[in-house]
Amino acid sequence: MWAASCLASCCAACACDACRTVVSGISRRSARIAYCGLFALSLVVAWILREVAAPLMENIPWINHFAHTPSREWFETDAVLRVSLGNFIFFTILAIMMIGVKSQKDPRDNLHHGGWMMKIICWFLLVIFMFFLPNEIINLYETTSKFGSGLFLLVQVVLLLDFVHRWNDTWVGYDDQFWLDLYRYIALFVVSLVCYLGTIAFSGVLFHFFTASGHDCGLNTFFITMTLIFAFVFAIVALHPAVNGSILPASVISLYCTYLCYSALSSEPRDYECNGLHKHSKAVSTGTLTLGLVTTVLSVVYSAVRAGSSTTVLSPPSSPRAGKPLLPVDGKEEGENEKSKPVTYSYAFFHLIFSLASMYSAMLLTGWSTSVGESGKLVDVGWPSVWVRIVTCWATAALYIWSLVAPILFPEREF
Repeated sequence: MWAASCLASCCAACACDACRTVVSGISRRSARIAYCGLFALSLVVAWILREVAAPLMENIPWINHFAHTPSREWFETDAVLRVSLGNFIFFTILAIMMIGVKSQKDPRDNLHHGGWMMKIICWFLLVIFMFFLPNEIINLYETTSKFGSGLFLLVQVVLLLDFVHRWNDTWVGYDDQFWLDLYRYIALFVVSLVCYLGTIAFSGVLFHFFTASGHDCGLNTFFITMTLIFAFVFAIVALHPAVNGSILPASVISLYCTYLCYSALSSEPRDYECNGLHKHSKAVSTGTLTLGLVTTVLSVVYSAVRAGSSTTVLSPPSSPRAGKPLLPVDGKEEGENEKSKPVTYSYAFFHLIFSLASMYSAMLLTGWSTSVGESGKLVDVGWPSVWVRIVTCWATAALYIWSLVAPILFPEREF
């Protein structure tokens, strides 16, 4: 017993030393990546608790106060929502505190970039405190998360549009030697062709699996057909002489819309006769969950990396036109003038993205709080998930077309 106690103390001391070492290594410029790491840690904790916390939560009286003990799936969902709520409150508090920060002279600028040991402790305590809250608060958060998840998906679409437009500008914006320009245009054509071929092939797979013969699958047929129409409209509008756009963003958005359509159809209830994935429900649901979480983390990481540019939605009006790199640049001048510079992105909006992402990841892990089925492993399945993704697909199409035609409709404005 004494040896076990000593071993536990040594492990705890080593963990604390490791934590202090990591925290001390977080610089001003790497703070954004540190926030992404903390968010990724919250996803791992939520996933682990979803798998192992149910037996423990059944013995907590203020959680399991029912006359009849709920199913294991109910406790799995509750554990994920409580971790998500702690994460949401943590980033929301930071977002509120950072409202109005316009200069690096503001004391809150140091709070945003430093104090990591205290932040990690506060995050940890918040997550633990969520397990002492009554179920009514968790139910309210569950309902609110569905709306917050929709907002995050819209932000995700804006980030994707920003990414593909910058990608296209990078490839066609240079004026180098003839051969270099030729290689870039060939690469642009090949990537666009691959995306369109992927869109067509993907749509064929969707027709095969989600429009079963002998059943009335008109809704699924409508969803897939609309996605193909969007891809055709994207190309026509982008190549119109008045728009003078590029085929690369159109092809990437077409492939993304097709993925959203697949994600929506695969989230249909397993007893729906038009869902051809019911025989492979466990494998598909796990793969869909993993892909959804990876997409969420990548969106959050991209927002953190792109936060240094004034062209993004993260930048406040007072930010300089030229963005700053994510990694620090050696030089004394920069350190001397740093305090007098305006901030290069909105800290409040930056943390708001993490808050919305916390809601969205909770919905992914709990299947939008719908029934989990007999296996207890089906996630992200149900009609709410279907319609959220379909609406997101249509919103993506509308935003992309708007980004093409808005400069023509309002030439006096800057887009």
